[in-house]
Order: sequence, then structure tokens, then C-alpha cells
Amino acid sequence: MPVTMSQAFIDNFLGNSPKWFKIAILSFLVLNPIIFYINPFIAGWLLVVEFIFTLAMALKCYPLQPGGLLAIEAVIIGMTSPSQVLHEIEANLEVLLLLIFMVAGIYFMKQLLLFVFTKMITKVRSKVVVSLMFCVASAFLSAFLDALTVIAVIIAVAVGFYSIYHKVASGKNFADDHDHTSDGQSGQQLCEEELEAFRGFLRNLLMHAGVGTALGGVCTMVGEPQNLIIAAQANWQFAEFALRMSPVTIPVFIAGISTCFLVEKMGWFGYGQQLPDAVHKILSDYSAHEDARRTKHDKMKLVVQALVGIWLIIGLAFHLASVGLIGLSVIILTTAFNGVTNEHALGKAFEEALPFTALLAVFFAIVGVIIDQHLFAPVIQWALSYEGNTQLVIFYIANGLLSMVSDNVFVGTVYINEVKAALLDGQISRDQFDLLAVAINTGTNLPSVATPNGQAAFLFLLTSAIAPLIRLSYGRMVWMALPYTIVLSIVGVVAIESGFLVDMTQSFYDSHMLLHHSAAEAVQTMSGGH
Repeated sequence: MPVTMSQAFIDNFLGNSPKWFKIAILSFLVLNPIIFYINPFIAGWLLVVEFIFTLAMALKCYPLQPGGLLAIEAVIIGMTSPSQVLHEIEANLEVLLLLIFMVAGIYFMKQLLLFVFTKMITKVRSKVVVSLMFCVASAFLSAFLDALTVIAVIIAVAVGFYSIYHKVASGKNFADDHDHTSDGQSGQQLCEEELEAFRGFLRNLLMHAGVGTALGGVCTMVGEPQNLIIAAQANWQFAEFALRMSPVTIPVFIAGISTCFLVEKMGWFGYGQQLPDAVHKILSDYSAHEDARRTKHDKMKLVVQALVGIWLIIGLAFHLASVGLIGLSVIILTTAFNGVTNEHALGKAFEEALPFTALLAVFFAIVGVIIDQHLFAPVIQWALSYEGNTQLVIFYIANGLLSMVSDNVFVGTVYINEVKAALLDGQISRDQFDLLAVAINTGTNLPSVATPNGQAAFLFLLTSAIAPLIRLSYGRMVWMALPYTIVLSIVGVVAIESGFLVDMTQSFYDSHMLLHHSAAEAVQTMSGGH
């Protein structure tokens, strides 16, 4: 039968997404103006729920398109204004620069990172030690780099290893340019038991690395995009952000590493898969083959990348420039000294970051609706009606639960904006705002490891080329993340509830007051006491 124009429209709309999802989005677009005319407050909350729905359905359709349509409609019908959206984007320009330049900068350091992770697997035979190394290395890198980039590098390592094993097991050699990694079944020499063990081994390492990005990402202002948003609202620099988070992040990190050791040692939740000896030999031979082929030019490139990495850490630690500009300097230094001067070669570095950057701009449009329609005012007022540590725990849990089903960048942005508004209105003190900022940051980063919806790194892993090869499904990822979710969430809430965080904030206040008085006395002395 011939295709009608209406059928063609439905087929083209949102591409290969399920038909029920397409109908749902179209229904939202029709319903929203009607509800907004009747009751703007209810329509605003409906829009937020719809947007969270698009985030939760990210595996069916990337949220930029359906979420973007909802945001455009919200502006058209008057839920918010273009000027308010622009204001939100301008206020968070540093976050956008982080995503654009820092992620692209690390793209040009991938050779060094691939080299390091390859050596971990080939040189260390203990599975427990390798797992701990992957988790700790991912945490360390994510504290200074973008977590999405770190997991992208580790995925590249896993894909490379899988393809090398597949070549050799299929009767090919390292130099063969033809990869057959579509289903893992071609080639008569493949041993199913060996292959399944190798898949399990890679699943374990990727999950440990994914959790590692969360453990490190929560610690610093550049680890996750919402961290930078929170740091900007609180006016914290790199070192102060890390110190203020430390009463929560240090015990959480220790608990996370302990969980990694325990699940590997006991073989719980699908962990404890060993790398078969035959596969290890193949990977070691390949690593030796690559080492032998490495020229002086290649070695010099690794040296340059290592030196740029040192500059990156120093630049961030001492806040020598804004995060995005440091990322831009990384691009310039690595490409200039490693001979990457072709425009098309530069363009590839920006492919990973720009879709999420565009999605973040849509986040800010929804945030504009929340602000203009005062949607979170009742929720925030209810939470602020509590006092002391109870208030902190409520914010931590509220952020954590919402981050499990929605994107943690969106959740963190909404809550820190509302708390900042409460501070400016005089509802809370500056000290309490600082404590709430810690609760919001840790709440969005830690419980969100429960599902791929909350953590961009987890979602990126689930939608990557390696996921079907190693049989990593949504359900399996949730199951393997469960021990981490339980431990990190509980340790986080205990640390938030304890009085140490309050004591830390008070000590910050005292030190700042002492510094202020010392500076005032110095000025008075220099002016002759007048």
C-alpha cells in the first residue's frame, strides 16, 4: 500500500523511536498550551515531568530532540521568555565552555590514557588489583577531567582489546585491518566459554571504572557539569570546593573502594570474572607488538601529553584560568606540539561533547520555566521549614531520588538555583547555604549511580559499541551498580547527617573572618592607624 503523508510524517518524526513514544511527545505538545491556559502552575509541573520522562527514555531517543521541542513550545506559549533562557545560559557559560573545550582537549590526550590502561591489564594478573586500579585511576582522572571523557577512553580500551582477541581467535593477526566485532560469533576458532569469561571480565572493569568516575567526579568542581554550576553559585574556587566536599567525599571514596574489593573477592553481583590465560597471552603479545612498533615520534607524543596533563592539574588546582580556557589551552598545546594541524582532525574532538552541550542549553530553558513559574517554591519552602542536619538530609535524599530517574545535571541546577534564591531572600544564612550546596552536590552525584538515567557516563557506556559485545544490558547494569548504590548512598547520608560537616563549615567561616581581620589590621597599620 502507498504511504500517506501522515504516515510519512509519523515515520520521520523522531526517527526510529517507538511509535508510542512519538505519540506521547505529540500529545504533550498538544496538551501543554491547554493546561497552561487553565492553570500555569500545573502546566509548569507537567512540563517538568514530561522533560524528566524524555531523560528517562534516553535509550529510546536522545533527549535533545523531544526535550528541545517541549522547551521551544514553553517559550512560545509564555511559560518563560527567550531573555530568561539567555540569562540562564550566560550565567552558566563556564559550564558550556568546560564541556566544549575540556572534553575536546582530553580527546588529544587519549593516546597516553590508552597506554596507561593497557599496561594495567597486561602487566597485572590479579583481578582484584586490576579492578582497584581501574576504579582508583578513573576516580583520579574524573576529579580533574570530565567523567564522560574518562569513560570514553576506557570504552576505547575495551573495544580495542575485544577486537584484538576476536581477530586472533578467528585466525587473523594483529596487522589485519578488518574488524569483525559485530556479534562476537564469527570465526570457527572462537571458544564460547573463553569468550564469555572475557566478556564478564570487561563488564566488571567497565562498571568499576564507571563507579570510579562518580567517586572522583563528586570531589571537584570540574568532575561533573553540575559541580561547576554549584561552585559558581557558591563562589567557590577549585581548592575550596574540594575541601568543602571532603567531609562527605573522603569517607564515600573509602567505602567505594572497599566495595570494589569486596564484590570482586566474593564474586557478588556478577563480579569476580577472571581473564582467561589464553586471552591474557593474546593481549600481552599485542601490547608487546605495539611497543615494538612505537617510534621516537610516538614516544615524544606521549611525553608531550604527560606534560600537558601536569599543566592541566596545576592550572585547575590553582585556578590559573577558568576551566573552559584551561581546556582550550590543552587543545592548543597538545595539537601544536604533536602536529595535529588539519581542521578535520580537530573537528573530530568536538563530536562527543557538542550533543550534550546542546542538551544542557535545553536544561537551562526548563530551568527558566521553573524560575518564572515558581514551581519549586512550595517544595523548597517545605524543605527549609526543617532545621539543622535534618534539612541537609532532606535535600540530599530529594536530590538523590530524583537523580536516579533523571539527569543529575538538571536536578543539581534546579536545586542550587532555588537555594540561592532562598539565600538572597534572607531565608537562610550563608553558612547554611554552603552546607546545602554540599548536600545538593553529593546528592546528585552519589545515589545517581543506581541507573544509567542519572549518570551521563553510565548512559554513554550503555549506548556505546562495547555494550552489546559484552552483553551489558540496562537491567544488568542496574544489578551490578546495586552494591555501590546502597553503600555510597548510605555513607553519604551518614556523612551529611554527622556534625563534622557543620564543624568544617564553621572552621571555614572562622578562618575567613580571621583572614579578613588580619587584612583590615594590615591596612590600618599601613595607613598610620587612621
